Amino acid sequence: MGDVPVELRRAERLVSTVTTGAEATGAEATGATATGATATPATQARRAPAPARRRRPLTPGRAAVGLGMLVLAIFIFGPLLWLMLWAFAGVWHYPSLLPQSWSLSWWREIFHYPQLVRSVGLSFTFAPIVTLVSAVVCLPAAYAIARFPVPGRRTLLVVLFASNAFPKIGLYITIAGLFYALHLMGTFFGVVLIQLLGTVVFMTWIPAASFASIPRALEDAARDVGASRLRVFFTVTLPLAAPGIFVAMVLAFLASFDEAQGTFLVGVPNYITMPVQMYSLVSDYPPQAAAVFAVLLSIPSVALMLLVRKHVLGGALARGFELR
Repeated sequence: MGDVPVELRRAERLVSTVTTGAEATGAEATGATATGATATPATQARRAPAPARRRRPLTPGRAAVGLGMLVLAIFIFGPLLWLMLWAFAGVWHYPSLLPQSWSLSWWREIFHYPQLVRSVGLSFTFAPIVTLVSAVVCLPAAYAIARFPVPGRRTLLVVLFASNAFPKIGLYITIAGLFYALHLMGTFFGVVLIQLLGTVVFMTWIPAASFASIPRALEDAARDVGASRLRVFFTVTLPLAAPGIFVAMVLAFLASFDEAQGTFLVGVPNYITMPVQMYSLVSDYPPQAAAVFAVLLSIPSVALMLLVRKHVLGGALARGFELR
């Protein structure tokens, strides 16, 4: 009987040792679990080795595509680069690849000619006016085409698009005969009308597609809570269509700003805009003057296209030509 307490104590020490080991193992497992739980996917991604990036083999097809892209880039950006070099060139003679000297004198000189300064002012006067007139005339038509069963709707859209599908000089000459009869030749209103022709397709197709893409359920929900038709249009329809309308107005501005043939036939000699002035600059001025004026003419186009690139890349422009 005297040995029983000793055996009990041995059993207790054995149980204590096993229990302590189990608790330590559980604590380690718990710590590992906690560590894994706190590790975010980004942390795990950083810890994981990055997979080796395999280089795709150069095939004849890929080489042809790359060569085509290079030729296209040279075709698009080559003339722009040439203009920029001439705009800052002092002396540049063949066969030198770069100007022999650089100068800013023609940037100052170009504004010393009153007729050139006046043409800049006229371009920035006509373009906003034509854009606003085009919006007032075309946006109601675009809404009607998108939301109502207009007879001959598709024919009208095709006719609007076809007016920009061929050289306009024949159309402008015919219109000039009509303007002679109406005494609109050489008038401000005549120039606005002739420039308006180039904006109609943009201000009709793109806004019409924007209006057509708006779900009718949103407008019906606003009507169900008591909003009038006019309030629904200004609070629901117009804000949703605004990106497309904005793109259309920018393109209409650029179409008016860059229009030359119709303005030349109708506006000369009273109203000579920047594109029309380029005709005389190319023939009567040094290449540096024409290059500087061309750069000035392209700045608004580049700036506005950068401004709307989000909507253009987002599909507002492409959606305008998918209208059915």
